[in-house]
Amino acid sequence: MRLGMQIDYSGGFKESARKVSEYEKAGLDIAWVAEAYGFDAPTFMGYLAATTESITIGAGILPIFTRTPTLMAMTAASMDSLTDGRFILGLGASGPQVIEGFHGVKYDAPLGRTREMIEICRKVWLREPVTYEGKYYTLPLPADQGTGLGKPLKIIAKPLRPDIPIWIASLGPKNVQLTAEIADGWMPILYLPERAADVWGADLAAGAAKRSAELGPLEITAGGIVAIGEDAARIAEYSRPMVALYVGGMGARGRNFYNDLMCRYGYEAEAKLIQDLYLDGKKDEAAAAVPAEFLRMINLCGPESWVKERIAAFAESGVTVLNVVPVGGNPTDIIEKLKDWTS
Repeated sequence: MRLGMQIDYSGGFKESARKVSEYEKAGLDIAWVAEAYGFDAPTFMGYLAATTESITIGAGILPIFTRTPTLMAMTAASMDSLTDGRFILGLGASGPQVIEGFHGVKYDAPLGRTREMIEICRKVWLREPVTYEGKYYTLPLPADQGTGLGKPLKIIAKPLRPDIPIWIASLGPKNVQLTAEIADGWMPILYLPERAADVWGADLAAGAAKRSAELGPLEITAGGIVAIGEDAARIAEYSRPMVALYVGGMGARGRNFYNDLMCRYGYEAEAKLIQDLYLDGKKDEAAAAVPAEFLRMINLCGPESWVKERIAAFAESGVTVLNVVPVGGNPTDIIEKLKDWTS
């Protein structure tokens, strides 16, 4: 099992990069950089490429609606070259509040667009003249939709790898099926190992049945806060506000993927209460309504024996990259311990 960590992307890039260098020496395998509606991810990832030597740098994630498929492919090829092949292209749909609210782009057909974007990216990396006739993307643009001067082009630069790994952040049944079918890796969130098979098992199996053997086994990254010590269990509580934000505030009623996930885990009443409170502006009360059991099981906080049990639970559920947020001690020391326990 490898170790990954979501890196702070809100600013202070030089300090964050310094920490990543320390984590790299301690054994961290993957540094994930997200992109929401703050600073862009590729700029920071490029900086990390120049300040690290062996760690894999992953986009975790780049929203599919914010770039054309060919620009996404160019960005990935650039990052793969900068890192000497240490790059993962993480893709996700984000949500309508961000895509329509911040980018002014219609949030439509995330499933179909994801498939077509990935197919186009892989054509670009093969350095073929890019032609594509899809439902959502057509290259070159048809003459009746533009000037008629577009022609098939291949990327000028030579990508380092024609098979840059693509991971998808997905939660819903159809999206998870797609992930298992065409992606190299899967990036779920709010992952509860003991209930993962009940929620996603059938979807993963359905996608895997159509998966190309050339892709190899699907990788999975998941995890949570890590705190080690006899009194560390309480630190799992730190994730209350985050869970409340996702389950309660990341989307409207009936259009919140994280709330749907909480319901699928069996917390229907709690999910409704959290959302009602959060959307009524009662964020503290919404956080208080998050079940303590849920926080305990999605995180890895407690004595060494308990943390090792949680690592085993994540591994048994299929997780290949344990994504960690070290809290309550020296992060470098925690990473070194985890590296030893997961090797």
